[in-house]
Amino acid sequence: MLREWDHLPEGFLSARPGDLEGLLGGPSLIHLPGRRPEPLFVSVLLHGNEPAGLKAIQALLRDPPPGGLPRSLSLFVGNVSAARAGARRLDGQPDYNRVWPGGDGGDTPEHRLMARVTERMRELAPFASVDVHNNTGLNPHYACINRLENRFLQLATLFGRTVVYFIRPRGVQSLAFAEFCPAVTLECGKAGDAHGVEHARDFLTACLQLAEIPSQPVAHHDMDLFHTVAVVKVPETVSFSFSPGAEDLVFDPDLDRMNFRELPAGTALASVRPGSPVLIEARSETGEDVTAEYFAVHQDRLVLRRPMMPSMLTLDERVVRQDCLCYLMERMGMK
Repeated sequence: MLREWDHLPEGFLSARPGDLEGLLGGPSLIHLPGRRPEPLFVSVLLHGNEPAGLKAIQALLRDPPPGGLPRSLSLFVGNVSAARAGARRLDGQPDYNRVWPGGDGGDTPEHRLMARVTERMRELAPFASVDVHNNTGLNPHYACINRLENRFLQLATLFGRTVVYFIRPRGVQSLAFAEFCPAVTLECGKAGDAHGVEHARDFLTACLQLAEIPSQPVAHHDMDLFHTVAVVKVPETVSFSFSPGAEDLVFDPDLDRMNFRELPAGTALASVRPGSPVLIEARSETGEDVTAEYFAVHQDRLVLRRPMMPSMLTLDERVVRQDCLCYLMERMGMK
């Protein structure tokens, strides 16, 4: 069931992520009026251990612009039960950022919830959509888009010059909303990073103040654009660690320092059990198995077969199991 509010619940601005399930009763869509009626849609806590979006909204609303909000705001607060546990998602739950319309077509309560949020917001004709996240590895702040259209690119570069274009995985919030408004996903560094909260707050403040999103092209020198070409996962049957041991794969303990670095062919990511084949799986944006295109085993080391830039490499074993090891990207030029 979708809970809708036409005001901020009492205590919301001081609530911690773990307080929200008791405060809201479950996932909630909160509508706040502003001078321009087309709302800015913001989703937070789709992953319960990523609080930057909540903290950014709280900071913005504790100190609103003079005269009130310049634009209406619709705020979706997602996985509050996982937030209470300090987890990305609870065991047995689907990922709240994989169950939006356009995904796998599942029929769980979570799929139905996100379909209702999407339907409701389509009715309200949002100005733009912003989904705010943290990540668990060392990554710069960056914005993701799902369409190479000028207004999407303009919105993304309002956050920063680093922009990532992807169309997989499906079922993410930004892909669903890209059907009817410019949509971005913000990656705001690790949870607990105060600068990530400030950066997101400043971006959301700027979005609320925009009368329109420019439709002219972004200058090439103002943007570093990357294309996600593969997602890399560790199969459930493969054991792994980030410290020396007897596991099938032992990753470099500083693996996440490779994020957003253009790595040469031959770069080693892990040691593998002697005599083992490649023990990870890479799939392209069309779902094709492309493991052999990107990885090889050389002298019991897992190495890159071609130059590549990873993102989202993490040292969090639970996140690797629940989501992925990383994404592989290529630098992309615009015509």
